[in-house]
Amino acid sequence: MKNNVNFQQKLDEKLAKITKEQITPSLLLHACCAPCSSYCLEYLSGFFNITIYYYNPNISLREEFDKRVNELSRLIKEMPLVHPVQLVIGEHHPEDFFAMAKGLEDVPEGGERCYKCYEQRLLATAKMCKVQKFDYFTTTLSISPYKRADWLNEIGGRLAQEYGLEYLYSDFKKRTDIKDPLNCLRNIICIGRTIAAAYIHKGKEKNFKNIIGLLCRIWYNSNIISIHDDTR
Repeated sequence: MKNNVNFQQKLDEKLAKITKEQITPSLLLHACCAPCSSYCLEYLSGFFNITIYYYNPNISLREEFDKRVNELSRLIKEMPLVHPVQLVIGEHHPEDFFAMAKGLEDVPEGGERCYKCYEQRLLATAKMCKVQKFDYFTTTLSISPYKRADWLNEIGGRLAQEYGLEYLYSDFKKRTDIKDPLNCLRNIICIGRTIAAAYIHKGKEKNFKNIIGLLCRIWYNSNIISIHDDTR
C-alpha cells in the first residue's frame, strides 16, 4: 500500500458498515501493553467482541513481560467497556526475537529490524486468528507516534490475503489528542521505552531497569480509570 492511504478513514468506513449491519464481529487485537491498549479498547469495544493477544517476544526481561501482562489484566477488569474483553497471553520466548534480529543489531530504531518485529508479531496474530476463527485481527501498535502505520497495515493486509482473513486497517494515533492527560502519559511511556531499548542494546541493563521502574511508577499512579470516567 502507498504511504498516503488514510487508514483512519478506512477504519471509519468499516465501523460504519458494521453499525449499519447491526452485527458484533469478533476481533483479535494484538497488544503490546496496557497504556497503548486503553484507547483502542475504549474506541473498539462498542463494535467488536474483543480478545487481546499479548504476544511480544521483543520484551527480553521476564520482569517487564510479566508487569505488562498484569497491567493488561487489570485494565480489562477495571475499565468500563461495552462488551467483555478476553485476554490471551502468548509464551515468553525472547530468543525468537533475537533470532529474527540477528545481523540487524546495529540498524537504527525505525529501520528494518522494526519492520521485521512488526511482521513477527502480526504473523503470530494472523495464525491465531485463523485457528480460532476470529472475524478480524489488528494491532494496537499504530497508536504510538514511533510506530509506522503504513508498515503495520501493509503487513497486516498481506497476511490477511495469505491466510484468507480480514485485517482491520487502522491508525489509532489519528484520533488521539496530545492534550488529553492519558494520551500524554502514553507518549511519555513510549518515549521511555525507546530510550530503555537503546540502553539495553548497549549492555546497560541497570539503566534499563531504572527507566522501567520509573515508567511503572508513572503508570501505577495515573489512576487510568478515573481519567476515562471523567472524559467519556
